[in-house]
Amino acid sequence: MTALLAVQDLVAGYGPAPVLHGATLNVAPGEIVALLGSNGAGKSTFNNNVSGLYRAWAGRINFGDDDITASDPAQIVAKGLIQVPEGRRVFPNLSVRENLLLGAYRRGHANRARNFERVLDTFPRLRERLAQAAGTLSGGEQQMLAIGRCLMGEPSLVMFDEPSLGLAPAVVGEMLRTIRTLASEGLTVVLVEQNVAVSLKLADRAYVLENGRIVLEGTGAELLADDRVRQAYLGL
Repeated sequence: MTALLAVQDLVAGYGPAPVLHGATLNVAPGEIVALLGSNGAGKSTFNNNVSGLYRAWAGRINFGDDDITASDPAQIVAKGLIQVPEGRRVFPNLSVRENLLLGAYRRGHANRARNFERVLDTFPRLRERLAQAAGTLSGGEQQMLAIGRCLMGEPSLVMFDEPSLGLAPAVVGEMLRTIRTLASEGLTVVLVEQNVAVSLKLADRAYVLENGRIVLEGTGAELLADDRVRQAYLGL
């Protein structure tokens, strides 16, 4: 498998405390790969180190042909790896239009008008709210905006951090269907999500992170049928 993202023996943490203890993960172009685990397992730490928000203590992160282990977030975004962060992180006092256009600041500026229309076709509700302050949107609409802002940067790989957090079940289903559609169009996805059953049904492959270590990996179907996963995460 030729990896678009290859993370090898990643060690990372905050202050003196390590959170990740040698995590290794590979993602091929066009895959949806889920990273699963309970609160505190190290999922967001993994995302934030790959995205350059924190510097890895040890290990190596490759994106395509580039070693991005020591790259800053702007450099990583410019290469086409973009994170949709936990909690949406929209700019609440800016309009929907302004939030979307900011997504093309580092990458995708030449095709900004085309990508803007593509985002609005993907999320028609945003078209109705272009002049509205982002902070007044519902949680689901803010998640649409966060994904749309990401797409404005023409990513080749998107890392989603808990996209279903705080959303109603019907909205969660809509978000995950959108992710599946984007992947079918060629986008590569890393999905960090606590909703294990839904994630495994969506993912081509998945990794299970416990206490900062990858303890299981396989296809979504294999892990969905694994007794350890069923007992620990599905209550079966």
